[in-house]
Amino acid sequence: MNLDEILKNNKNIAITGHVRPDGDATGSCLALYRYIKNNYKNCKVEIYLEETDPAFYYLRGIDEIKHEPDPFKDYDVFFVLDCATSDRIKPFASVFEGAKLKVCIDHHVSSDGDFADLNEIDPLASSTCEVLYRLLDKDKINKDIAECLYTGLVHDTGVFKYESTSPETMRIAADLMEFGFDFTKIIDDSFYARSFAAGKALGIALDKAEYFCDGYGIYSILTPADIQETGAGKQDLGGVVEQLRLTGGAELAVFIYPGEGEKKISLRSKKEVDVAAFAKAHGGGGHIRAAGFSSYKGYNEIISEISAYADKYRRKNS
Repeated sequence: MNLDEILKNNKNIAITGHVRPDGDATGSCLALYRYIKNNYKNCKVEIYLEETDPAFYYLRGIDEIKHEPDPFKDYDVFFVLDCATSDRIKPFASVFEGAKLKVCIDHHVSSDGDFADLNEIDPLASSTCEVLYRLLDKDKINKDIAECLYTGLVHDTGVFKYESTSPETMRIAADLMEFGFDFTKIIDDSFYARSFAAGKALGIALDKAEYFCDGYGIYSILTPADIQETGAGKQDLGGVVEQLRLTGGAELAVFIYPGEGEKKISLRSKKEVDVAAFAKAHGGGGHIRAAGFSSYKGYNEIISEISAYADKYRRKNS
């Protein structure tokens, strides 16, 4: 994909990422937004995302994000980053469909590759920010853009510990650090820091955790009553499933919490279970070791289905 040619030959540009934007979606969208604004004066660019986690408010341009689509706006190019399905950009899908040229930049293994007119998808990349970095003219990157890209790398690699982290990932991170931003503060404030409500929610989730599949997996459920008790918002629940994943002896971690009518299910695994395949089969998606989906089924039915799927891996590797 020749990003420079796309931007030179088009004027009205829009950018979006998936619903409930995480560090990679927020970072990649803002990185591309700043890149276009700084270097392509012929372009008028707008960025659309749902409300982002306050932990990312240090990123320049975050106050310029639009949260509501303009149904009467026509775009020459519409970039979708960090997802490749219309249902994952639902608030802005109709505007995306009306664009003359649709471009997808992603790294999820569940992406099909024919979502847009142009698709740059690398399932082996650690993050969408890594894929995007390869497409950018390195001489046109500044400190603000570098901070955005580094944020995406940090969040989608779990601070460079997930198996998707490659030598190239680390080389990109090193190149970005040369711009002199406070990388320690980014990691502490946007990845590790948690609100008081988030701490309470984590405490309840760990207290309610149970093993399943003979200890091969661990799960926890937060009910609407639990959420009300803690005062936690959806942005306060991001670290729960990762903490469950760190439980000794468990290969698979499952966290179920309330959505908007449905239940949200976050899945994590260590080295064996392909959680993306299960999530995709249930209308979701993600990475091999980190994925999620939504369901209206009962708690017991959800856990039973996940347990049956996990048991195949347990028997294979026992």
